[in-house]
Amino acid sequence: MRQVVLDTETTGIGEGHRILEIGCVEVIERKLTGRHFHKYINPQREIDPEAQAVHGISMEWLTETNAPFFGDVVDEFREFIDGAQLVIHNAAFDVGMMDYEFRLLGLSPTIEICSVLDTLKMARDMFPGSRVSLDALCKRYDIDNSHRELHGALLDSEILADVYLAMTGGQTALILAVEDDNKDGIVELDLDQLGGVDTTNLPVIRALADEINAHNKMLELIDKKSENGAIWRSLEG
Repeated sequence: MRQVVLDTETTGIGEGHRILEIGCVEVIERKLTGRHFHKYINPQREIDPEAQAVHGISMEWLTETNAPFFGDVVDEFREFIDGAQLVIHNAAFDVGMMDYEFRLLGLSPTIEICSVLDTLKMARDMFPGSRVSLDALCKRYDIDNSHRELHGALLDSEILADVYLAMTGGQTALILAVEDDNKDGIVELDLDQLGGVDTTNLPVIRALADEINAHNKMLELIDKKSENGAIWRSLEG
């Protein structure tokens, strides 16, 4: 699966406001690929002071740096997100802003080239009654966002990618970095290769109380996120 984790910064909230920054990072099969799309954009209108206080981007700076108009980057942007699942925190806002920009250029809406996953809705379902801002989720999952003094679209999309992967279970495949000319130094661990290992003299290390408690909390989280629950529950007894 190809996913694009996306965030935008805008001139404000409400009718007629425009996008002034887009940041996206690519995730394939639950791994960050290193590919990204990031543009500052001249919104062709003034920026609300409240919005500027959040992201720190001024119209003067965009003009001085010759930031392009949205129409100048739209083809490259749509090519980057085409066919992907967009992962967005509060997707209704960002998709609404994108679709407004697309309409101004006579282009089809986001949903015709992408599917959309809203991590804000996901977090509300997982943690009803709790704070589910990006900062709150970073704290919940122990993700370092101390370098985030102001909101920025690329930085926020990178942080959201970490949060999303943590929310949905982290890594899905065990890989080892080894010397292997045929696989660029990365190979998957074949558990079948361990079948001939002599296990008769292996030490038994039992879990501590804190470790058991952490394990049970993880099972509770899996129970909430999975329709079939944690398979380990059926093995206990």
